[in-house]
Amino acid sequence: MRGLKPLTSAGARRRTEALLLVLVLAVTISGHISASLAMNDTLPPGLTGFVISMTLLALVGHLAVRRFAAYADPLIFPLALLLTGMGLVLLHRLDQGYLERYNSPATAPGQLMWSVVGVAACIAVLGVLRDHRLLQRFIYITMVLALVALIAPAFFGADTYGAKRWIVIGGLSLQPGEFVKIMIAVFFAGYLVIHRDSLALSGRKVLGMRLPPMRQLGPIITVWIVSLLVLVFERDLGTSLIFFGVFVVMLYVATERTSWIICGLLMSCVGAFVVGSTEPHVKARVAAWLNPLSYYANPRPPGIVSDQSAQALFSFGTGGITGTGLGMGHPELLGFAGRSDFILTTVGEELGLAGVMAVLVLYALLVQRGLRMALGARDPFGKLLAVGLSSALALQVFVVAGGVTGLIPLTGKALPFLASGGSSLLANWIMIALLLRISDSAERQREADSLGPVETTITPVLSPTT
Repeated sequence: MRGLKPLTSAGARRRTEALLLVLVLAVTISGHISASLAMNDTLPPGLTGFVISMTLLALVGHLAVRRFAAYADPLIFPLALLLTGMGLVLLHRLDQGYLERYNSPATAPGQLMWSVVGVAACIAVLGVLRDHRLLQRFIYITMVLALVALIAPAFFGADTYGAKRWIVIGGLSLQPGEFVKIMIAVFFAGYLVIHRDSLALSGRKVLGMRLPPMRQLGPIITVWIVSLLVLVFERDLGTSLIFFGVFVVMLYVATERTSWIICGLLMSCVGAFVVGSTEPHVKARVAAWLNPLSYYANPRPPGIVSDQSAQALFSFGTGGITGTGLGMGHPELLGFAGRSDFILTTVGEELGLAGVMAVLVLYALLVQRGLRMALGARDPFGKLLAVGLSSALALQVFVVAGGVTGLIPLTGKALPFLASGGSSLLANWIMIALLLRISDSAERQREADSLGPVETTITPVLSPTT
């Protein structure tokens, strides 16, 4: 019997990916060298190790994608590695400033180790999970694990910088919320595939808009209550916003009903107002957001305990359009936060508005590729899962960048890939693996369909061959 002719786009996609990875290596290595020359007028110590590490991450990751997801989008892995490499460059630059000012230990070596762990986890997921639809079998188990991980810091977590989002085990700290965003995307995708007809077709019209019936409001009310509990007991504004926001976005995509968006916005506003008016930690962040310069007032208003919001504005103002130059600013003045959510201020000060926009464009490209693969996916679960993962990434970037720039109150979440944090880096690389898997499956099916009817069957996604 006559078989299918070989699919042709895999080689072209992987060649494009390889060329982009060469560009990624050039940008990260030159940035590392440039920062060291600006600060010390010498090449950075450990340059050879840095070059070898980044090259191996790019090479091994590329070969793994070629082996396990040959038809995946060629931009996803290079974009994630570029953001990770930029984060390492910034942390290497910050380490020297923190050492000189605070005698603080270096974080870049640990971040490099977690980068290796993250890429290894990405490869492992690609190798083990050969079909993303397998996750649909475990949606309720996934949701139980997500809820346990979400509420665990409230009872067993450490209170750090005013929020209880870490679980400390020995000398190792873990942020469960970083992994919860993946788990809830998996659960919501599976749940909405099953129940989207009842959520989309029922309800009554009020003022020309079809509102969901009360029995169908149960899921959104449950998620709303859980997000409020996280906000109250853990004082974690960022996780609660992402948790609730991902659900509302996926609900809207599944049902195409504007009423769900309106209900979600109203409930989030009510919840934020109540908690922001009563919970002291959240209330202080709102006060600092409304008047960041009040820290310097005499007498200082009650509840204002940090000048980070004001320092961030000073950093952005100092950077202007083109910045002071990499390694030529003073981002360490922000204190500990400069390595976490406020790492964006380092970009703003030393690379200027142009650098900040470039970083945000990289995130926007990554989100766009995720939404693009959602359009190309043939199975409903894959579509919704791609939307959920992309929405989680977009919302996290928004709450971090919005908090640092003064658009919304500070949330304390880590900027994906850039900021220091092993939990965040590991979770984001697992997210990249899932996006690669969905993209690979969608492209395989699209190309197989374009070949037309044939006498043999298409090789399943679960086949050992790629």
